[in-house]
Amino acid sequence: MTLETAAPGLQRLQARLGYRYARPELLQQALTHRSYSAQHNERLEFLGDGVLNCVVGHLLYTRFPQLPEGRLSRLRANLVNQQSLHEIALAIGLGEHLRLGEGEVKSGGRERPSILADALEALFGAAFLDGGYAAAEHVIAGLFADKIAGIDPSVQGKDAKTRLQEWLQSRRHGLPSYQLLGVSGQAHAQTFTVECRIDALGLATEGSGNSRKAAEQAAAQAALERLLGEG
Repeated sequence: MTLETAAPGLQRLQARLGYRYARPELLQQALTHRSYSAQHNERLEFLGDGVLNCVVGHLLYTRFPQLPEGRLSRLRANLVNQQSLHEIALAIGLGEHLRLGEGEVKSGGRERPSILADALEALFGAAFLDGGYAAAEHVIAGLFADKIAGIDPSVQGKDAKTRLQEWLQSRRHGLPSYQLLGVSGQAHAQTFTVECRIDALGLATEGSGNSRKAAEQAAAQAALERLLGEG
């Protein structure tokens, strides 16, 4: 199998990654969930996780030469977590290319944060094996460019709930309340939906995540974006 004979969909994915795999079998394996085949992507995900942490650490080290180790570690943790990886995977349409077992397809596996985040890391591992560190660095740097460019060291490292609380308190508004709206999915892969309500401002936003805590953070982030967007 050559790149020229690869499916058009995979060629589009490679264009979004900014990298063409010389060994398409690595790309195929990276997109294969354990529910589909014994030749799945978990080992590539393990490798990709390590490469991702190294590349993002280097990018942050270079961009913020004055920040101490502790701050850099927090910045990196905010960038390489499941939510961040899930957002990038959605942006490049990764879900449509995944090879999943029938059960995972029916239960919404193509949109599940954990599956998408793991597959993205597997793609990084596959790029490392395919073209070495430089190839993986190129892919990761391209996909994370906007997130890194948008970092404000003065607020980064604080989670969304903390930043929202500080914003409200500085303006003498009451604290937000969080209410669980629902839980969907199978027991091993549930999605929680939470509402963040700020009664003083008549504002309510929703967020989803693979835990109640993650959903609350997503709802708080949505509220922050609304408030900051409105000035």
